[in-house]
Amino acid sequence: MEAAIIIVFVIGYLAITLEHSLKIDKLIPALIMMAISWALIALGIDNFTQWFDSSAHGLVSGFSEMDHEGKMHMMEETLLHHLGKTCEILVFLLGAMTIVEIIDYFDGFSTIKSFIKTKSKVRILWVFSILAFILSAIIDNLTATIVLISILQKIVKDRNIRLWYAGLIIIAANAGGAWSPIGDVTTTMLWIGDKVTTGKLITYLVLPSLVCMVVPSLIASFLPVFKGNLDMEESDSKPKSKFSSTMLFLGLGAIVSVPFFKVITHLPPYVGMMLALGVVAVFAEIYSSSKFSLSNIDNEESKEHAHHSPVHHSLSKIEMPSILFFLGILMAVAALESLGLLFGFASTLKESTPMIGTELAGTQVSDLVVLLLGVGSAVIDNVPLVAASLGMFSEPVDDQLWHFIAYSAGTGGSMLIIGSAAGVVAMGMEKIDFFWYLKKISWLALIGFLAGALMFLFTRAMF
Repeated sequence: MEAAIIIVFVIGYLAITLEHSLKIDKLIPALIMMAISWALIALGIDNFTQWFDSSAHGLVSGFSEMDHEGKMHMMEETLLHHLGKTCEILVFLLGAMTIVEIIDYFDGFSTIKSFIKTKSKVRILWVFSILAFILSAIIDNLTATIVLISILQKIVKDRNIRLWYAGLIIIAANAGGAWSPIGDVTTTMLWIGDKVTTGKLITYLVLPSLVCMVVPSLIASFLPVFKGNLDMEESDSKPKSKFSSTMLFLGLGAIVSVPFFKVITHLPPYVGMMLALGVVAVFAEIYSSSKFSLSNIDNEESKEHAHHSPVHHSLSKIEMPSILFFLGILMAVAALESLGLLFGFASTLKESTPMIGTELAGTQVSDLVVLLLGVGSAVIDNVPLVAASLGMFSEPVDDQLWHFIAYSAGTGGSMLIIGSAAGVVAMGMEKIDFFWYLKKISWLALIGFLAGALMFLFTRAMF
């Protein structure tokens, strides 16, 4: 039965990675393999000799001697535990995404667009790279990529040049998301899972992540495609709402306050995010009655927004396929974890992989394993890899292993267009070809990834 579950998992993963070839949204195989995996566990519960207790980070003693009812009870409790932990992440993401949509409802991101005054290709490259690095740490790398590519499409006419900018935005956004507890789904998973704390995460990863962004951007600055000035699209940058800047800074400030809320109250992050959403929603409802200047929009658009609550409108814009994909993939990985398969794989990995950097790290896990995890996140989605690592390793909170995993999984996905959420959304928005990205951008991402990893090893040795 374990073999059947592994086969289901492998087939599901192949379907996810071949999403664009199969023309099937990746949420579909994720949900199917999650449901089938747990169904097979329920049907074959009496045949399993071991069970992994994720709350205790160890195998349940005496599981093989339990009767059918006892094993079923254990399975139901484990399923409920994993669903609870998964929903913490999903509710957190829903809150953050809704706040971002509320900002967009008030055209708040036009404030960012107004910062871009230069026509120099190199300067614009650095503007977008720095914005991606900073914004992704605040509103997550996926959303930052969507915002910046949307702005890019409004000011850059030449699609070939836009593709290069989009590629560097992906690298910078993933690098920026790695050092913030709210910047990337995988980092959020480690943070919510009490593997890292905000202060230590920033301390150890801000410099490696910065190097991961700066090195590729610096190399790209000398490429022929970024020489000269840009023929920019002339457009009206005036915001549609007089509350644009207010809602931008209010929304971003509310999201940034969530880690502080967790430190003060010790409550799960999703509670703070719901409070942040509530505060932003209050101001959104108050401002919505006078959102638009009648001189800037036509009557039809005015009527459309007049009959919609900004909160309701923003909730309708949420990327629900991504939420369902995370649900499916996290619960599918939880099935493998519960059977003890990841625990056994971790033990084998520790024993068979050469120990690199253990004297400095003080850990039993090789640096090579974590680097391979980063490379693997480019081929396979980084969400399940980090979910797997949560079940594979039992190191304490703020062990430097978790910081290195956060960096590797967060930035390694940039090496392929399908390796990160930021890459996938950019691929959809600009119709970026997989092999174009592999030829033009992947080598830059690889150099940045390795440079940042070296910086992390240096930082780890210093601290």
